[in-house]
Amino acid sequence: MRSASGNGFDSSDSFAVSGAAEGAARLHDIPPSITPSHGDDSHLLSRIASPADVKALAPDELAELCREIRATLLAYGHQHGGHIGSNLGMVEATVALHRVFDSPRDRIVFDVSHQSYVHKMLTGRAGAYMDPNRFGEVTGFTNPDESEHDQFVLGHTGTSISLACGLAKTRDMEGPGSGIGNVIAVIGDGSLSSGVAFEGLNNAAEQGGNLIIVFNDNEMSIAGDFGGMYGPLARLRASGGTAQPNLFNAFGLDYRYVEAGNDVSALVAAFEEVRDIDHPVVVHIHTLKGAGYDGEETHADRQTASASPVSFDSPTGVHPTDNVNHSEPWHSDHCNLSDHEPHEGQCEASHWQNPDAAIGKPDDPRKHYGKMAMAALEPRFAAEPGLVVISPATPGSNGITHEFRERAGAHYVDTGITESHAVAYAAGIARAGGTPVVATTASFFQRAYDQFFQEMSLNRSRVTVLDFLGGLSGSDNTHSGAYDVTMFSNIPGVAMLVPTSARDYLADLAWATAPAGSADAPAGPAVIRVPGEAILAAERDATLLPVTGGQIADRPQSASLPASASSASGGISAATVRGTVSVTAQHAGARHMLDWRVNQTGSQVAIIGLGNAYPLAEQTAAALSDDYGITATVIDPRQCTSLDSDVLESLRDGHQQVITLEDGQLEGGWGEKVTAYYANHHVSDGSRNPRVLNFGAAKEFTDRVSLGELNERYGLTVEQVTEAITRCF
Repeated sequence: MRSASGNGFDSSDSFAVSGAAEGAARLHDIPPSITPSHGDDSHLLSRIASPADVKALAPDELAELCREIRATLLAYGHQHGGHIGSNLGMVEATVALHRVFDSPRDRIVFDVSHQSYVHKMLTGRAGAYMDPNRFGEVTGFTNPDESEHDQFVLGHTGTSISLACGLAKTRDMEGPGSGIGNVIAVIGDGSLSSGVAFEGLNNAAEQGGNLIIVFNDNEMSIAGDFGGMYGPLARLRASGGTAQPNLFNAFGLDYRYVEAGNDVSALVAAFEEVRDIDHPVVVHIHTLKGAGYDGEETHADRQTASASPVSFDSPTGVHPTDNVNHSEPWHSDHCNLSDHEPHEGQCEASHWQNPDAAIGKPDDPRKHYGKMAMAALEPRFAAEPGLVVISPATPGSNGITHEFRERAGAHYVDTGITESHAVAYAAGIARAGGTPVVATTASFFQRAYDQFFQEMSLNRSRVTVLDFLGGLSGSDNTHSGAYDVTMFSNIPGVAMLVPTSARDYLADLAWATAPAGSADAPAGPAVIRVPGEAILAAERDATLLPVTGGQIADRPQSASLPASASSASGGISAATVRGTVSVTAQHAGARHMLDWRVNQTGSQVAIIGLGNAYPLAEQTAAALSDDYGITATVIDPRQCTSLDSDVLESLRDGHQQVITLEDGQLEGGWGEKVTAYYANHHVSDGSRNPRVLNFGAAKEFTDRVSLGELNERYGLTVEQVTEAITRCF
């Protein structure tokens, strides 16, 4: 496979695009500022401080501005990474929007808003994309705290039309005094498949009034585009917007089509035509995702591409590509993961680009454990026709590779960006006796909360949920997984498993997906929190687990579980204490899977580390032993939906303190349940009521704060936990 392309920009009217075969030299020596510095008046982008500057340009300067923006995006992607592909496709459309409309009086709402990089450049923030020292100044999504030109903080999908309807409703009710002019919703790059988008379309047609919906149709979702709506959309494109049925006309909406979605002049004309319109209208623009990336035509060509640069001249840096209209079933080409080898057209890899500095690094936890889960499930497909993996988009981000999808065939379903539907769909599969596994990111699952309660839990549907990126991370404020434990663990009838090793992770997966009717299968749904950075780091370096060295006794395994769940016993003795279980644990197998595990028996202090916080428990215990001569009891609870009362009761003898560690929201989280247990089961002998200290995250949104800094902020470090423990003696 070809490496990520390198792109250079200079003062000429062309820039070079290079491709290389896997293992060949990559272009890593990009200058510190490959694009002009802010304040360099010889370049148009440097002179753009607001949309008024876009309006002041001569018509023949717009294409040059687009070229400079595209070169800036390409360089930014190599140095910083991000949602580069979708923004490359939206360069001309965004320039045209700010040429025609008057932001912020005219309100532009970007759906998902990962398509807003160009909008940010044109609204006073270009320097944050041109100067590496300023890359951290802006988020990857719109944010009103950054600029009055940003309407909402948006990192999830499908809501732009609904939000725009709300803005337009207030404008129409208040009249000219509202201060709101045109209202424009920019949707696309897969977000139209989200159910709430259709709810917005339905409302827009009924509400009436000025509302302009720009549909960016780049023939892609995160991966390929899936669903019945995409056939009619393809026919609309092929017919120049005249084919029927027309999805938007069916809602009662006016409709315009622009084939040349990367022609700034055509887009300016189209937007001028609908400016100040008195009724809702959809402007359907056909764009090229990743326009400006290396656009070699075929997968075979990319495998044998030379490393020599390919130069071309183009007014905007977009050159022709045949990387479109791939055969079924995936619609996108054979790029394996979502952040590898981006290029033009139907390319899954162009959704998210990692910077060049990340090339060659080991897989992150999402990909590492995602690949592991798929490898465990795949051998079962032949014998289990009802076993289905469901990804509501983002498969590559979670290690569900293109090759796996091809081999899985009908055992894999991408529902598009439709988390609510995906969970309800899985509940239907389970009701029919199938074995569904739904896999996506923790923050995305928030969109399906009602389906988790109703279709999944209330109906006791045997759905397995793979919860990726749960817990603390350096994510932006729209993608934080710090709230997943408070969400999932408090749904009645759901077992939330929190494995602390690959072995436990696979055992949890095997138990949760045991075929319907198996004697020890869970009675209801199970959520498995996919291990994060701390667990993967400890698996790669056993010294990060100083108490056990990662060598722990197996969980009790049921003989009826698939063989992939079993593994050889570890090297040390560990006591597994059987305790109380939740309503879901109605079989002996469930009891075993929900028991807490004591990995070291000690006295004075008991440290219970949940999931990603478990390595911190061992490290703290080691510090207490080395510095204070305290041998602490160390416990891995393995799940967070029920308390193991036998273990908690056993700690009354000889333990003055019980410490809970969790890498998620503390308020309403797991540790407080341990505190409540001892408070509600107070005994008359005061010496047998241990003091409980809870460590976890504050109830707040954080935005791109490093994991190390978050741990410091929340007291989740060895030094801080140890100091709190010893201060209490």
